[in-house]
Amino acid sequence: MKIAVDAMGGDYAPREIVFGAVRAARKFGCEIVLVGDEEKIRGVLSREKDWEKLPITIHHTSQVIEMGEHPADAVRTKKDSSVVVATRLVKDGECDAVLSAGSTGAAVTAAQLILRRINGIGRPTIATPMPTPKGVTLLLDSGANVDSKPEHLVQSGLMGSIYAEYVFGIERPRVGLLNIGEEETKGNEQAKATYALLKQMHTINFCGNAEGRDVPKGNFDVVICDGFVGNVVLKFAEGLAKTLLKLVKEAIEQGGLIPKLGAFLVLPTLKKLGKRLDVTEYGGAPLLGVNGCCIISHGSSNAKSICSAIGVANDYVKGEVLSHIRDTLAKEELLTHAGENV
Repeated sequence: MKIAVDAMGGDYAPREIVFGAVRAARKFGCEIVLVGDEEKIRGVLSREKDWEKLPITIHHTSQVIEMGEHPADAVRTKKDSSVVVATRLVKDGECDAVLSAGSTGAAVTAAQLILRRINGIGRPTIATPMPTPKGVTLLLDSGANVDSKPEHLVQSGLMGSIYAEYVFGIERPRVGLLNIGEEETKGNEQAKATYALLKQMHTINFCGNAEGRDVPKGNFDVVICDGFVGNVVLKFAEGLAKTLLKLVKEAIEQGGLIPKLGAFLVLPTLKKLGKRLDVTEYGGAPLLGVNGCCIISHGSSNAKSICSAIGVANDYVKGEVLSHIRDTLAKEELLTHAGENV
């Protein structure tokens, strides 16, 4: 397996990106192509002992798409930018996956223009795993589209269900539509129209509306929503988790000797809790709906997060997610046509 990594994308690129790639090469044994400014990449690699023995190569590019640039314009004009070249390596069959922690808009645009959408998919969707007491809830869309139509949300549910099954090993994942109430009649016109379409689906286990509290509880395996809403939910959850851990730490420090002694006794448990809430444990989210594996990482990703994201790419390819999505779409289309002919 060979993964193209946009070494110039992200707040701490290329340092953290390269360090994360080295860690992943050692952990997963996959081949990694670092795409970007060769001189800068080699400067970081020189700090890693014996990196030449690892399955890592460098593909030089002369351009970088900055966070403030218009995604579509930048992708079209900066043909030699790291994210564009990395995506093209997947298109040309030289790599199995592309990963970027740079501009999400640029990564999504590059994937759509270069890899193209899967036949039958109107818009791709970002699928973000969120930790819950029951394991993981897959939230999608978490930022690729802010004005999704009902059919786009249905496609998100289908692809998310497939991903949850073949990557997380969940048999018949419970799919829910994020809404303001459980009743079928609740929500705006988009939600009600989407609900009606989901009820007709033959290939997913649609279990009705999911309220906001159902996401952290893990009452659904897959939760569908518009990218605008999903991105707000995701960032609120990330901020809340960090705030809660900070408040616990402050309360212990200000409480005197007894709370500190108690904290010492439960320290292993607190570390486990922190690990479960740590977004770097997953590191990246797949862009489902394009003809190839594209992993989107957070702009503030560190080496640990990049390593985890490469693991996500590894799981996606090994799980043959793309093939399963294509096959399921074909079956759903046949079933729909059969229903129309009755």
